[in-house]
Amino acid sequence: MASLRVCQEPVGGFSFENCRRNALIEAELTKQGLKVFEARKTGTTIAGVVFKDGIVLGADTRATEGMIVADKNCSKIHYIAPNIYCCGAGTAADTEMTTQLISSNLELHALSTGRLARVATANRMLKQMLFRYQGYIGAALVLGGVDCTGPHLYSIYPHGSTDTLPYVTMGSGSLAAMAVFEDCYKKDMEEEEAKQLVRDAIAAGIFSDLGSGSNIDLCVITKNKMDYLRPFDIANKKGVRQGSYKYRKGVTAYLTETVAPMELDIMEEVVHTMDTS
Repeated sequence: MASLRVCQEPVGGFSFENCRRNALIEAELTKQGLKVFEARKTGTTIAGVVFKDGIVLGADTRATEGMIVADKNCSKIHYIAPNIYCCGAGTAADTEMTTQLISSNLELHALSTGRLARVATANRMLKQMLFRYQGYIGAALVLGGVDCTGPHLYSIYPHGSTDTLPYVTMGSGSLAAMAVFEDCYKKDMEEEEAKQLVRDAIAAGIFSDLGSGSNIDLCVITKNKMDYLRPFDIANKKGVRQGSYKYRKGVTAYLTETVAPMELDIMEEVVHTMDTS
């Protein structure tokens, strides 16, 4: 039996079919008394800047789980190669495993070519991997390093798109950090100026974003050295407790007291060292 195939001419503009589908699913779930899934928001402030001799990367150290602070001293600057490091924002497990996988692949690449990997190579590997998963890997990255062609700084988004700029920020506190960069950035800065600028940018994210907090970590990469400063500064210093919550014995009144003696059997245990000779 012959079949008829009709070629429909593509229609320009946006398609809102998924929006209508999601609205119908939400209405059906609500009718059945079920809870609609909510997107989980993560908080982080990461940033990087290019100075005269290299790259400075910075990150805060607060890891959140919804509205709960899960870790106050989380390391968000990940090793990629001896000359390349990467800051991660988003889902902590995704950023950790993504950077570990690319670091392993770059190490194999360096062994096969006999030279240090270039920053552009790491950027290409990361963007291709994230694009392959269409944003389901929640990793927003700031990649920085110095190779034979000079210092390079990239921002990599979860869907695989990338930017290369003299200063970049990512995470929920990125707007506050970007405001500091746009106000104070200068071309060809010295190392100390760049470190202080990144410190101020991360601090702005810490004090303006509830998902960012605790300490400030920095990673300084130049042609001849790499300094991982953890922590570089403690932005949110814990206050000293004023009162004392210890009470002397006898403050709380009680009516009766009973002391029950416990019978214990004392056993001796001797441990002999195993002869491995």
